[in-house]
Amino acid sequence: MAMTPYVRTRMLEQKPPPVTSVGPAGWMRRNLFAGPVNSAMTVVTLGVVALLLSHLLPWVFLSVWNADSLAECRQIIDETWGTEHSGACWAVVRERFLQLVYGFYPWDFLWRPNLTFVLMLVALAPVLFTGLPRRMLVFSVLYPFLGAWLLWGGPVWTPLLALAGFGVAALGWRLGGRVNAILAVALAVLLPLLWWILVMGPLGRGLSALLPLGLEPVESNKFGGFMVSVVIGMSAITLSLPLGILLALGRQTDLFIVRSFSVAFIEFIRGVPLITLLFVASTLLNYFMPPGTNFDLIVRVIIMATLFSAAYIAEVVRGGLAALPKGQYEAADSLGLDYWQAQRLIIMPQALKIAIPGIVSTFIGLFKDTTLVSIIGILDPIGLSNAIRADSAWNGIYWELFAFIGFVFFLFCFSMSRYSMYLERKLNTGHR
Repeated sequence: MAMTPYVRTRMLEQKPPPVTSVGPAGWMRRNLFAGPVNSAMTVVTLGVVALLLSHLLPWVFLSVWNADSLAECRQIIDETWGTEHSGACWAVVRERFLQLVYGFYPWDFLWRPNLTFVLMLVALAPVLFTGLPRRMLVFSVLYPFLGAWLLWGGPVWTPLLALAGFGVAALGWRLGGRVNAILAVALAVLLPLLWWILVMGPLGRGLSALLPLGLEPVESNKFGGFMVSVVIGMSAITLSLPLGILLALGRQTDLFIVRSFSVAFIEFIRGVPLITLLFVASTLLNYFMPPGTNFDLIVRVIIMATLFSAAYIAEVVRGGLAALPKGQYEAADSLGLDYWQAQRLIIMPQALKIAIPGIVSTFIGLFKDTTLVSIIGILDPIGLSNAIRADSAWNGIYWELFAFIGFVFFLFCFSMSRYSMYLERKLNTGHR
């Protein structure tokens, strides 16, 4: 008699999951209709969105792109769609587009900011993405001097001598390092400052007299629009990150003078509004320079924005350092690493990984805060919008200019936030 087995001798064929748990239907069930409360909130939200879009979309698309004034825009809208409809007058953006982007930069030299922006992307690429050749970092280091020369023009010797100041700093570090670390730091700071303040100007003028090579100078009062926001924002972001890291390390060091200076700097800067620092940059900073020194206003704003952002970055990085377990420091000690080796190889990479969301949030806030420079007379996009609306042809137009400016700022800030998420996913090791 055949025996009936009590266990299965072969596996059942795999069946597809229910339609309601995968694909778009599954996503909607999990995220939009997971329960009565969630479903009710979804329906109410969709109703509010539909109501807003029913008013916004006609205004956006029943618009005019070719007109010479606001009155002509409204006349075209009335004749085309009737007096009961209202539409956007995007003609102001079309007519003043170059002014909103470049300010009053000479039209014949627009290739210079365009080339500067393209080279900026090339310089940032090896910093943001690790798959590119590391040799490109050499160009990333040289780019700030090249970009400043392209934008402001002047003799070619100016960026070369400014770059030479860092060589002077390296020389001071090496000479002082033969005695002790404190002297090395002092020489690495004082010698380049003396070079830039006292030597660079006369030497540059002498070289320019012997061999006059350079670009046509462009004054800072010609700068404006989104170009100013990008120049100030990207410069301050790039400079504030390393300065903020040094301040965070200085706040945790055992050296009393370094720790006291770091704490005093961070607490003072964080306790002062940015607009106050901008007023200091526009009015008071020149008093601390030698007589006859012409300190560019945009450079002064970049310095103050960098110091402001660095104070906040320092606290964000300090939070990342505090989140590391003590065992990481003990592991570095057990490997025989000195302080800087431990920070570079073990401590700081993990701290920065933890601090990525806070760092990027600070950068996004700093980039948006560049609109404050309009208060001290720099014509950023907001300042230019006020100048455009002062024109009798466009007097009374508001939403179109602010919507365009907000959209461009959204593109920059959203790109930074998406890169932050990409970097977090890339550095995620699966440990919690």
